[in-house]
Amino acid sequence: MEFPLTDPFFWETVIQGLLFGGVLALLSLGLNIIFGVIDVVWICYAELIMLGMYTIYFLYSDYGVPLPLAMGAGILVVALLGAALHHFIIRPILHTEPINQLLVTGGVLFFLQGFATLAFSVEFRNLGVSFGSIEAGDMYIPTTRLLAFIVSLVAVVGLWLFLKRTYLGTAIRAISQDRDVMPLMGVSPRKIYLVTSALGGGLAGLGACLLVLLYDIHPAIGLTFGPITFMVCVMGGLGNMIGGFIAAFIFAEFIALGGFYAEIEWGYVIAFAFFIVMMFIRPQGILGSKS
Repeated sequence: MEFPLTDPFFWETVIQGLLFGGVLALLSLGLNIIFGVIDVVWICYAELIMLGMYTIYFLYSDYGVPLPLAMGAGILVVALLGAALHHFIIRPILHTEPINQLLVTGGVLFFLQGFATLAFSVEFRNLGVSFGSIEAGDMYIPTTRLLAFIVSLVAVVGLWLFLKRTYLGTAIRAISQDRDVMPLMGVSPRKIYLVTSALGGGLAGLGACLLVLLYDIHPAIGLTFGPITFMVCVMGGLGNMIGGFIAAFIFAEFIALGGFYAEIEWGYVIAFAFFIVMMFIRPQGILGSKS
């Protein structure tokens, strides 16, 4: 058996973990910005991604829409769904107990799963698009995963620039820091909440564009990414986008290396065990602040 540091399969696994971490970072980004601004956790966030994947699939496969346009439509549809979710469901319960918010968004999760099952059946669908692999020495890196990683990094940098350099982004950051004072300065929390929800939905739609290239589409696909996305956000410090970014790569490497040394299922077990231990050590998350 080769020593791991000289084993090309080991380094290929590490790189695969990094690429997967980029996707998890993107998925956590939308959930974190929604919680950071609105202070509500969308338990149904992954189901919005699932609807985005179905939108892209049907536009591309059934209606012949070019893939870039289908992906753009998927982002727009999920952004509108995010805004609608806030306006019709979150806004009326915004000032209720957190448990009520969790139960309502959990109910939306089951509703969307049931709707997708009735509308699309439980059949697994695949976009059927492959971009091959890039060979680097003895390693093979799937182009789709590399593309997803690059898009994730561009989205993270783009969001950071938007929040730092634009008036609307500054208003979003200001509301997240002091939601009681900002209305006195002429900033409407209701409008900022709606924009933030649409932005979070748009990021979910972008996540759908990446996942639809990598995974089969089915009504329960949200269960594959929903729990781990939520745990990434919690471990990074719920609402802290930089912490979530770091936690995404930690989780991804645990999963990838667990699959290298044993089975991929053990990778998830180890990652979840690490999460539990971290919650005892730093319950506020890696970069979260103590309340």
